[in-house]
Amino acid sequence: MNAKIPAALAAIDAWPVENAAAVLVDTTGSVLGAHGDTARPFPLASVTKPLAAYAVLVAVEEGALELDQPAGPEGSTVRHLLAHASGYDFAERTVRSAPGTRRLYSNAGFEVLGETLESATGFPFAQYLAEAVLEPLGMRATTLEGTPAAGCVSTTEDLARFAAELQDPALLAPQTLAEATAVVFPGLAGVLPGFGRQAENDWGLGFEIRAHKSPHWTGAASSPATFGHFGQSGTFLWVDPAAGLACAALTDRDFGPWAAAAWPAFTDGVLAAAGG
Repeated sequence: MNAKIPAALAAIDAWPVENAAAVLVDTTGSVLGAHGDTARPFPLASVTKPLAAYAVLVAVEEGALELDQPAGPEGSTVRHLLAHASGYDFAERTVRSAPGTRRLYSNAGFEVLGETLESATGFPFAQYLAEAVLEPLGMRATTLEGTPAAGCVSTTEDLARFAAELQDPALLAPQTLAEATAVVFPGLAGVLPGFGRQAENDWGLGFEIRAHKSPHWTGAASSPATFGHFGQSGTFLWVDPAAGLACAALTDRDFGPWAAAAWPAFTDGVLAAAGG
């Protein structure tokens, strides 16, 4: 084991939180290092969205849904909802713009995605997520206790399994994951929550794309291809394909200035320690 990695992950001990855990995973699914109580459950908040999106993409591959079928506001599709380009407001099903014209981050859009999947499959969203994603990946400690936008509770042990899937997919065809983690509707401006307006607020299908956003919650050394998500509960998961690494960190303190300052430096430290 690279002796520098445990020290880099141990930087979470300096964060102003009561409890935190972090894990680093390579492209083979091997855990390169972990720190903190990796079996402790934490609310994921919006780190739920990549898991929910994965369930939707499984449904697309199974033929229950199509990315370009209508869903949400008039002119919007499943693809628009996944990419935060449907025009929905953040929390309400109020249409703020025409589909495909702005990147409006929307919990409401993911709630509609959940309803769309339920209508198409006849299963409650939580059941479909469990059977299509969580159980096959062995994520036994992960549950959906709220909406598909922000309702999951999980552990870093479980997120390590999802991080492995995101680097070497078994549940999706590689081309499906590649599409989901590339920019969808490029060039759309919008606000990245917590980090302000971005001239190009790039997003994939349920995954935020780092690209050239500034400021950002990942590191200065993170490649533009880095994708993932962070949550208001003080949680994040990123995958950096250029480095061949994925990292998840969970805390019990809500996102705020502390996280905006600590997370990029932590990520740069992890990438440097791992040689990425």
